[in-house]
Parts: sequence; C-alpha cells; structure tokens
Amino acid sequence: MARKRKIIVHIATSADGYIARRDGEIDWLTERPAPKGFYGMPRFMRSIDATILGRKTFDLAVKLGATFSVDNMHYVFSRRPAPAVAPAGVEFVTESIGKFVARLRRKRGKDIWMMGGGEIIAAFLDAGAIDEFVISIIPALLGQGIPVIAATHRDVALHLRSTRSFPDGVVQVRYEVVRKRAGITGRRARSGRRRRA
Repeated sequence: MARKRKIIVHIATSADGYIARRDGEIDWLTERPAPKGFYGMPRFMRSIDATILGRKTFDLAVKLGATFSVDNMHYVFSRRPAPAVAPAGVEFVTESIGKFVARLRRKRGKDIWMMGGGEIIAAFLDAGAIDEFVISIIPALLGQGIPVIAATHRDVALHLRSTRSFPDGVVQVRYEVVRKRAGITGRRARSGRRRRA
C-alpha cells in the first residue's frame, strides 16, 4: 500500500504569530540574512512535489520572481477568475477542499507543501486536511499583521515532534496535528475516566 501523502504547513512567523504586516509586506523576513542551509528548506523541498497556496500568496510569489515547473505542481485556490493562460506547473482550483485533497492523496507522490496564506491554511485545518506544521519563529515582533491562521473558534491539539534553534535566534518547531476520534472529545473522555474511577 502506498504511503499517504502528508500535507505540511511549512512557514515563517514573527514571534507574535504573524506571517506578514497588515499590508502584506514581509520585509522583516526577506531582508534578514539567512544562515547556511536556509533553515533546512532545501531538504524540505526535496521531500515534496506539490504546493498548495491561496491567490494572494501566489500573486506575491510571482511579484517576488517565483518560477514554476511541472516537477512541483502549484495548486492555487482562488475566488477570482484564473488567468487566461496559467504558467506551466500551475493549476487553479475551484473544487471543494475535501474533493481536492482526496484527489491529490490518491495520486502517487511525495508530501505536499501548504504554503499559505492564513485563510487557506485555516480552511484546510478546519476541514481536517493538515497533517503537520513546521513553523520557523523569527525573533521579531510586529504588533499587528496577518496571522498564520485566520481567526475563528477552533480547538485543535498539536503533538510536538521536534524543535531546532539556529545561530540567528530563529527557532523551528514541528508539530503533528492530533486527530480526534469520531464521537469523542478530550473533555468527554476525561469526564468518562473520572466517572469510572
């Protein structure tokens, strides 16, 4: 049986949990020198062959000079019409997250990078489609901005897999998303154990 392809959020945030300033600017991230090995990003890129991102993140990537290839498909979720001609290796997606994820996981391949931004990460998380988070915490405070996950009421437990620190003060944490068993929440499970005691 083929290994299940994981959807992994790999992202950098400020120390107070923002991925960009309110206007979308990421100068606090792009203008800082990165250490040798670029926080393990080259190794991570070898472990994936597909990327999921929202339209705003796609437009920003294009603005920053990103190139695309069929060797690493980019799936762009967008409410706006797709360009008349999409770059090779880019597919604009309008289907539901559930159908899209089921289709993607059925394909043989490597893991899948959930690039962002906060709205699409939140939508996939709330649909139960995120497997892991790798968050590089940059030693900077923005005070306000775009959060790593769009705000709404949710209760998602994470299991810490690893932590790594870098000489420039960046700390990288890797979490696995804990799946809740159908029909039972942590609170109900704990109360049940108390009644049986």
